[in-house]
Order: sequence, then C-alpha cells, then structure tokens
Amino acid sequence: MALDHEAIYSAYSGTVVSIDDSAGAFDKDGKSVTLDNAKVAAARKSIDDALAATKYQRDRAAEYPTWQDQLDKIYHSGIDAWKADIKTIKDKYPKP
Repeated sequence: MALDHEAIYSAYSGTVVSIDDSAGAFDKDGKSVTLDNAKVAAARKSIDDALAATKYQRDRAAEYPTWQDQLDKIYHSGIDAWKADIKTIKDKYPKP
C-alpha cells in the first residue's frame, strides 16, 4: 500500500512524524495514527491547487535564460530587446 506522504504530513501536521507504506503513520511516540481518507484527500487537493496556481512560475523559470545571458543581452542589444525576450516568455505562460 503506497501512502501519500506529502498529503498525510500536511493533514496531520504536528501529529504524524513518520510514515511506513506497509505499517501506516506514527506519532512522535511511535504510536499508530488512524488516518481519515477524507482529510488526506482534502490535503492532497489543497497541495495540488497550490501547485497549479504557481505552475506558470515554474514554466517561466525553465525558459528564462541565465542571469548572465540576460545581462549579456542587455549589454549587447539594449534593455528593450531584453524586455521583448522576457515578455515573450511571460506571454507564453501568463499568470492565472
């Protein structure tokens, strides 16, 4: 049984300190914590929603040139050319 560790830690913050896929979730004293699937599912949805809301940031970051290349672009082509390049990326991945 594969448990959703990230969602369990989020749903049971401060309670669950370790998770074993075959044995379950445990508190700081090693006692088993009974998991509520609805609570874990709600935590998973919250995590997924937060990731979806910031996906554009990760997509943009993957396409931006290094800061060194950006400075080189500004030096050789000017700030307006640099802005045009960055705007193309921002337009491709708009904020939601």
